Amino acid sequence: MRGDRAAERPALPSPLLLLLLLSRAAALHPGELFPYGESRGDQVLQEGDDESSAAVQLAIPLRFYEAQFSSLYVGTNGVISTQDFPRETQYVDDDFPTDFPAIAPFLADIDTSHGRGRVLYREDASPAVLGPAARYVRTGFPCSAKGFAPTHAFLATWEQVGAYEEVTRGASPSGELNTFQAVLVSNESDTYALFLYPANGLQFFGTRPKESYNVQLQLPARVGFSQGEVDNLKRGVYFSLTSTEQSVKNLSQLSNLGIPGVWVFHIGSTSPLDNVRPATIGGHRSTAHSLAPPENPLSHNVFLESDYTEDNLNCADENEEEVEYPPSKPEEALNGRKSIDLLYYLKLKSNSGPLGESVTLDPQTKEGSSLEKAEAQDLKGQAEPLNQTGTRSLAPSEVDGDSLAPSQETPPPYPGNRSIQPYPDGGAVLSERGVPPAHPEDHSPPVSHERNPVGVEDYDSSNTRGNLFYFSVSKVETCEHNHGQCSWHAFCTDYATGFCCHCQSKYFGNGKHCLPEGTPHRINGKVSGHLHVGQTPVHFTDVDMHAYVVGNDGRAYMAISDIPQPAAKALLPLTSIIGLLGWLFALERPGSENGFSLTGATFVHNMEVAFYPGEERVRITQTAEGLDPENSLSIKTSIQGQVPHIPEDFIVITPPYKEFYRYSDSVVTSTSSRNYFLRTSATEQTQSFHINQNVTYQVCRHATRRQASPNTQQLSVNQVIAMYSERESMLRFSVTSQIGPVEEESDPTPVNPCYRVTHGCDRNARCLPGTGVDYTCECAPGFQGDGKSCVDINECDTGSHRCGPNSECINFKGSYRCECQSGYELADDRHTCILIAPPPSSCEDGSHCVPAATARCIHYRGRKFGCTCLPGYTGDGHHCADIDECSENRCHPAATCYNTPGSFSCRCKPGYHGDGFQCTPESTQRPQTVCERWRENLLEQYGGTPRDDQYMPQCDDLGHFIPLQCHGKSDFCWCVDKDGREVQGTRSHPGTTPACVPTVAPPVSQPEVTPSSVGTTLLYAQGQQIGQLPLNGTKLQKGAAKTLLSLRGSIVVGIDYDCQERMVYWTDVVGQTISRASLEPGAEPETIINSGLISPEGLVVDHFHRTMYWTDSVLDRIERAKLDGSERRALFHTDLVNPRAIAVDPSQGNLYWTDWNREAPKIETSSLDGENRRILVNKDIGLPNGLTFDPFSKLLCWADAGTKKLECVLPDGTGRHVIHNHLNYPFGIVSYADHFYLTDWRRDGVISLHKDSSQFIDEYLPEQRSHLYGITAVYPFCLGK
Repeated sequence: MRGDRAAERPALPSPLLLLLLLSRAAALHPGELFPYGESRGDQVLQEGDDESSAAVQLAIPLRFYEAQFSSLYVGTNGVISTQDFPRETQYVDDDFPTDFPAIAPFLADIDTSHGRGRVLYREDASPAVLGPAARYVRTGFPCSAKGFAPTHAFLATWEQVGAYEEVTRGASPSGELNTFQAVLVSNESDTYALFLYPANGLQFFGTRPKESYNVQLQLPARVGFSQGEVDNLKRGVYFSLTSTEQSVKNLSQLSNLGIPGVWVFHIGSTSPLDNVRPATIGGHRSTAHSLAPPENPLSHNVFLESDYTEDNLNCADENEEEVEYPPSKPEEALNGRKSIDLLYYLKLKSNSGPLGESVTLDPQTKEGSSLEKAEAQDLKGQAEPLNQTGTRSLAPSEVDGDSLAPSQETPPPYPGNRSIQPYPDGGAVLSERGVPPAHPEDHSPPVSHERNPVGVEDYDSSNTRGNLFYFSVSKVETCEHNHGQCSWHAFCTDYATGFCCHCQSKYFGNGKHCLPEGTPHRINGKVSGHLHVGQTPVHFTDVDMHAYVVGNDGRAYMAISDIPQPAAKALLPLTSIIGLLGWLFALERPGSENGFSLTGATFVHNMEVAFYPGEERVRITQTAEGLDPENSLSIKTSIQGQVPHIPEDFIVITPPYKEFYRYSDSVVTSTSSRNYFLRTSATEQTQSFHINQNVTYQVCRHATRRQASPNTQQLSVNQVIAMYSERESMLRFSVTSQIGPVEEESDPTPVNPCYRVTHGCDRNARCLPGTGVDYTCECAPGFQGDGKSCVDINECDTGSHRCGPNSECINFKGSYRCECQSGYELADDRHTCILIAPPPSSCEDGSHCVPAATARCIHYRGRKFGCTCLPGYTGDGHHCADIDECSENRCHPAATCYNTPGSFSCRCKPGYHGDGFQCTPESTQRPQTVCERWRENLLEQYGGTPRDDQYMPQCDDLGHFIPLQCHGKSDFCWCVDKDGREVQGTRSHPGTTPACVPTVAPPVSQPEVTPSSVGTTLLYAQGQQIGQLPLNGTKLQKGAAKTLLSLRGSIVVGIDYDCQERMVYWTDVVGQTISRASLEPGAEPETIINSGLISPEGLVVDHFHRTMYWTDSVLDRIERAKLDGSERRALFHTDLVNPRAIAVDPSQGNLYWTDWNREAPKIETSSLDGENRRILVNKDIGLPNGLTFDPFSKLLCWADAGTKKLECVLPDGTGRHVIHNHLNYPFGIVSYADHFYLTDWRRDGVISLHKDSSQFIDEYLPEQRSHLYGITAVYPFCLGK
């Protein structure tokens, strides 16, 4: 049958003609977008950061997926929806899927404020729009859309729009602006989307999240489609086109239609449409663009006006190639990952007929020849014609496009409720092989990727391999999962074979380690040696080495302590010990770069030194071991061998020298000879040594290295000083170095004084090199003068400051600051002072609240004042009565309570000892039973007396379990056996007692228990505020939620509660502080720690021992202090990468914390004083954000944003089990009763989860939508200490 169909085809099939035509398509010109503008009837969206249009009512409904919509909304942030948008904080920084239906040509944090671009949109039914749009669609879907005739189109154009940027003083907005367009064309049954990205239309590829409180990360734009929520807490399917910066860059260079920058998708239909379907270039995905534009490329207009028709396109072979799609069960796909990519597995069959062979054009004969033969010739000489798995590269005919994109009539079994990414990162490299390249030797083997769909990721515009595209299934590491390996001051870029890190502007290094330019740098380490000085053996181990580098002029200083004599003096000639630092941090001449720019902070430096004339030899190895939290470089030095003895009365003189460093892949070598002089007052001896040295380091091989410097560079070292202080037992070195091109000895070029540091510029000026030895000096900002002499500009005296009324200008060198007068505070612009002081109040004279002994006056806002009763009293603030705490059973059952005005006291009864809150028998007649021990343990956790809703084991006089057990005073009861285990099937319903007691009473109707007005409350951190959410039992009282504290200018992350003093404690990563505040009305926040913090995150309070513990994810420390901030001590500062959550078990004295190090995440534990540290969990975890210890079940539980699971484990690491495995993006977690409460970044709310059923129970979404961080529970009172 295949042969019969093939015989009917023309000699040169039309699809192949189309492929050849498309391979010559040029990039989309900005003028070739669909026409737009106000003259065309476009509406213009209001400028701003987060704007959305009013509903645009459509002439006919539009279909998106299988639903029908009559209106559309257009948003600033590069997205169209069928419903109004939520606040951008709910979606703009998150990946797909979104909670709302989204059509996203470029979803990012876009800002059109201050005239930075505009967003235009309209509905159109003109032939000028519908005609070209129909041709695009029919070309991309030649079979399923053969007769597609659109009746309406909706166009949205983002013209010259910019990314959101935080405004800083004196900084102008970025000039990077984007232009792109989305066109939705539809008829009564189908809708197609066109995304258009003109050449140079994308100048930025992502935006930074506004709330990235300590992450220097740029999120790539999201491009694709999302169905949104289909029911409560359940999102529909989605389709993602991009996931990394490189994939966004490729949008204007690649295509699924044949014109770079043009993309077409089938997004809605009356027929079943499991997910969005991309175009297939007339049935072939392989020819998407021109990698090397021909001499006369075709424009997209010529392409659209070409004389082929859909009838020329052969759709007869749709089923000739079989396609296997991903498994339909989640557990079969990528180990249960929620989002999977569409993988294409092709089963090759034997071919016959004109298309049975792979056809290409021979450049010599212009005749068809077997592509298999041509491929063999083209690949001749390649190192690896197959990829790592042995997969053969597929010819275009072997990848039948129609089988890759099944028609609407035969929908493919795409898995529901999962993403499909046919063009994301890791996709097969798309290249062209229509005409053999001019330089076949430049071919490279197929590129391996982490995933193997046809993709736009990792496309190299310099690639000229032709029309053949490759599939590869080898895994490739990408930035998405590895950006944590980069420095905080670096950005990550994906390449064809992997990712690389690159330092940001104003930083230098290899990307994995970056240091700031122009600042001093410190180096610390240890030095060990096994030497013979002459014939005398000398050994020393791990003596201290400290060095200091001044980066602006290439000076380096080093001091090594406690090297014993005679070795210390014998090492004076070996200035190469500090010479390494001279090369690493040398002053750079134009066109050169110093060593640290290559090596970063991990490398090995080997030196072999041969002395003359004595032939002594010594080997020195210097191993760099990274940067510590203070950015100090750590180097370990080993010296072994023999060095010549230097007599006591000689000094060592080392003249300036030059070395030549030769660079090759991951190694730098240098060979040189040097002289040094031994001098006394009467004599001078000349000695010499020969040195061979090399530096080996890791280079990122995925990116073609920028040739920033020549293969050989010259290091010029002058002002060499080496001395030994016997009084200090200190060996000191000093060098000044610069690196540059090799100088010709015969014709020396004068060195500019800026590079020799012999200029006369002021210390507060920059030296600007000119021609030859000419230079100019320019005073730094904030200074004035001629550059030779610069003095501070007193902006306060000259009136050039910007401080507003009610402020004072304070001058300091190089700048100034504004300080507000009393009663005012600085606004966000840091120059304007706004009033914060209240007007005079009656609180000041003490007359507002009477009597003052039982109440106090509170100023709320403006002229509002109120009275509140003091602790220990109750009332309206004007009439306060003493609270009888004894009636609330606050003392231990074995204690007597004594009430006093405003307070109370507890005293243990005779036969017991303790403080009244905790009382224990002085003697025990018999060993405690299991029931009694359990009861005592819970009493300790409850602080002495359980509440009505808390469970206490019921024991008889002999300590045995009473058969009937109930949860507090509720009707929730069950039967237990003699060991206290629940008898299955005996749980009661309200009003019914289980039949496990001797007399069974009939059910009695009882009213529902009304909870106490004073109950448990949840506190959650939400950026600049702390919110409170009361509980009714375990139910969320969403109507009673409110803001507890408003903390302007803060980002609160960690939060916990001290139940003894009713204080809430929190960490602030913006203010870099830890603060607290009483829950009493009118209490003011108090900062208790304000130094030595960078990014304090997790926080936990131990109210038993009156201490607190916290994590710092930048300093990589875990510290503790008393609750007033005193007695501060660092418990751990090693083996931590990203410590976050922290929890405590006061009764057992255990501390727990998480480390979401992406390379090796873990949960650790130790004692409260830092002893017995050990790893508790380090398997099958991803991003353990939240951590809580449940004192009742004795379980440690964590919420993982990587695995999306909530899991628990016993304190010894056993009994690990999953509570829930479908979380969204959890951050904080707290356990209370039989519920977990989590903060969720996907929902920007609080989620309640039942422990036993593992089901979502409810959620609370604050009116102000932004990320929630930590969460804790506040109990009405606290019994324990």
